Amino acid sequence: MQIQIPRRKFLKALSLAAADLAAPAENNASQARSGSSGTLVAYFSRTGNTKLIARQIRGARGATLFEINPGNPYPEDYVETVAQASQETGAGYLPPLKTSVADVRRYDTIYLGFPIWGMTAPPVVRSFLRGHDLSGKIIHPFITHGGYGLGDSIDIVRSIAPGADVRPAFSMEADQERRTLEQVTGWLSG
Repeated sequence: MQIQIPRRKFLKALSLAAADLAAPAENNASQARSGSSGTLVAYFSRTGNTKLIARQIRGARGATLFEINPGNPYPEDYVETVAQASQETGAGYLPPLKTSVADVRRYDTIYLGFPIWGMTAPPVVRSFLRGHDLSGKIIHPFITHGGYGLGDSIDIVRSIAPGADVRPAFSMEADQERRTLEQVTGWLSG
């Protein structure tokens, strides 16, 4: 089951979460913010769309927030990132993570957020799944995409975390970066 959110509702949620986004960024040594529940919100975000949703979930669930980051950051340039992600996915390469969740055993529920890259889960998210034993955990995927849907991402999550209970995903189209680049390119060539 795929849940779609209209852009207007997303923008309303964005304005409600603006104060949270203004909070100081986590430093890499202590990215996980402790919550009082057995809930973890682990996310990877390139442009901030997925991060926005992750922070909203953290606030609503009193959860611990963990940002999934590769050891070597992806390029700033969108086209370069797409090319690198495509090469990594094609080769089955799993980039090393910058940090891992210190004690994933203390969490019963994990909200796992990521954007769709090339109709699948990004390699860095696969690294996160491989690097943590999520057996017996409930996983709630939340996914942003550029309009093409979830691809095989849920099958990937299930295959890498076979002992987890993967629930239906929340997904939302959030393709502003791609659309903006296309519009600016069209304007510049016109």
